[in-house]
Formats: sequence, C-alpha cells, structure tokens
Amino acid sequence: MKKYINKIFLLGSLLFLGTSCDSEAELTTLKAVSFPSEITVSSTKLVLTEDTADDQVLLVSWPEVTFPIEAPVTYAIQFDLIGDTSGANAWSKAKRVEAGADVLSKTFIGRDLNKIAVDLGLLPNVEGKLVVRVEATMDRKVYSNPITLTITPYEKSVVFGEIYMPGSYQGWGIETAAALTAIQKGVYQGYMTVDVGAGPGFKLNTARNWAQFYGAGETNNDLKNMSDTDFTLPGAGSYQIKVNLNTLKWSQTPYAWGIIGTATSGGWDKSTIMSYDHQKKSWKITADLVPGALKFRLNDAWTINYGPANPGTNTVNLDNGGAYTIGEAGKYEVTFTINEVDPASTGYPATATCTIVKK
Repeated sequence: MKKYINKIFLLGSLLFLGTSCDSEAELTTLKAVSFPSEITVSSTKLVLTEDTADDQVLLVSWPEVTFPIEAPVTYAIQFDLIGDTSGANAWSKAKRVEAGADVLSKTFIGRDLNKIAVDLGLLPNVEGKLVVRVEATMDRKVYSNPITLTITPYEKSVVFGEIYMPGSYQGWGIETAAALTAIQKGVYQGYMTVDVGAGPGFKLNTARNWAQFYGAGETNNDLKNMSDTDFTLPGAGSYQIKVNLNTLKWSQTPYAWGIIGTATSGGWDKSTIMSYDHQKKSWKITADLVPGALKFRLNDAWTINYGPANPGTNTVNLDNGGAYTIGEAGKYEVTFTINEVDPASTGYPATATCTIVKK
C-alpha cells in the first residue's frame, strides 16, 4: 500500500509542476496587438502654398488599438521618405509628431506639413512622395500600415527690404533704430557703432514696431521669435552685422572706416577711427587736423582704401593713391559715405563720397 501511495504522490507532484509551468508560460507570453483596420487620410495628393500655410490641409485618422492591459494608449504620426522605410535603419529618419492619449485623429496645417516635407528633403515646388503611418504605444509600440502621400511643398519667400535693430546704443527707440538692408534673399547687412558706456544689447525687428521681433535663442547668435533675451555685441566699437532669416543666425565682425595721412594724429601709420551714423548711413568724425594729407581706409589696413582722383571734388576712388590736402590746422568734421551692398560677393564700389568741413 505504501508503494502505491508514493507513486500517487509522485504523479500528483508532476501534474502540479506541469500545471504551474503552463500557467507561467501563459502569463509571460505577450498577446499579439495590431491595428484592427487601415488608417485614413483626408487627401493623398497635396499642393502646399504660402496662401494656405495656416489652413488645415491634412487629417490623419486611425482605429482604436486594443492592448491586453487596460490603460491609455498614446498615439503619434510618423512621416518619412519611401526609401528610408526598409532595411536595418527603417524609419530611423522619420519625423514624429505626438498626437496624444486615446485620440483617434490628428490635423496638420500647411505650414507644419511643409516644414516636415522640406526637412525630409522634398524640393520646393516639385512633386515628391512621403509615407505616413501611426504609432500606438502602451507596453510596446505597434504601427499601422503606411499610406503614400504625394506632396508639393513651397519655398517660404522672404521679402527684400530692411529689418531693424533697436538696442541700448540708441535707447531702444524702434523709430530711430538702425536699418539692415537685404543683400540677398533673406540675408541682411548693416553697420553699428556702440559708444563707450552704451549697453551691448539689441533685438531684431521685421518692421518699425514691436509686432514681431527676434531675440537670442539657444546661443547669442541664434534667432528666436519673440524671445525676451537680448542679443549682445562684444562691447564698444564698430561692427558689420549680418542676419540670415533663412538659417535664423546672425554674426558680427569688427568693422570701421578711418582717416589716415599726415594731417591726422596717426600720420601714415595709424588710422583715426570714424563712427557710424546709422540714421544718415554715413561714417563721420570730428577731429583736430594739421596741414597735410588725408584719405580713407578700412579697418586700419591698406587692403581697402580710397583717395581722390580729383581733389577738387567730393568723390574718392577705390585704391587711388591721391589724397586731400588740409591747408590749415583746426577742428574738422569729416564724413565718408559708401554704398556697400555686399562687398563679400560684389567687391567694394569704385567710388564713395566724403565731406571735409572746418568747424
């Protein structure tokens, strides 16, 4: 009898262990989760324009995805190029947009969809293709089948003209702020003198008002729309300022015209630096001069200099060896005006103008 009891106990133990293993296997196996049906889009062909930048242009909708755990499901939309959706790095370059928890649709305005398309490499005004899919997340991520979109993005136009630079140097008055002139599409250039004791801060405004302006972003040289943080210049001195609204970057370079010659305090060895009058767009200085020669050069070097071909006129010529003659010692106001549209690409103009007036 004891022999049979032992056999029954052993059999029961094996059955218990087998049942336990089966239970554990069932608990640790993830149930398959998938989208119950296809996602839909309001249109598969879109031609985007600046005129419809703020309009709703695309609605992506999807069915509810059921996970075995009862909790909110978070959804997101992914866009990518067709060629980047296969292989080991599939969808790794996708643009992902959060939709939210337990929502079943997402609307895109033209401006946002255009940025996605351009960022992924579609060319402006050229028809291209993207794929879109929906991601559902809870204890894991599952994805819908993708839909192909045909999209023609647009290139954001930047109006030629001027932008403005209010700052500490002139008391923050937008009406009298320095203007930076467009030298190419979206790129602006201007000049600034910060006097000793003046603050280095400034903003960049798209018009002579405060409706829209840029301040510093992640760094001093990054433009951020409506940022309260001021841009700053290194300190007192004169600068050439360049602003690129295409890349949202700006830069400054030390830059100043000066007078040189035996009539000046520096002789032929050191320029006497002029200041930039941003309202008259002219360089000027009031200085004590002695009888002798006077001409103009940039950044205290002979690389770029102007002298008069005819000293009887107010016109000075690029790289001309001539000079004006100061006949009598005294205090003089000297101005120098040059049309520097874009010296980096077009060079310096052949002529500039000046005035030399004894006070």
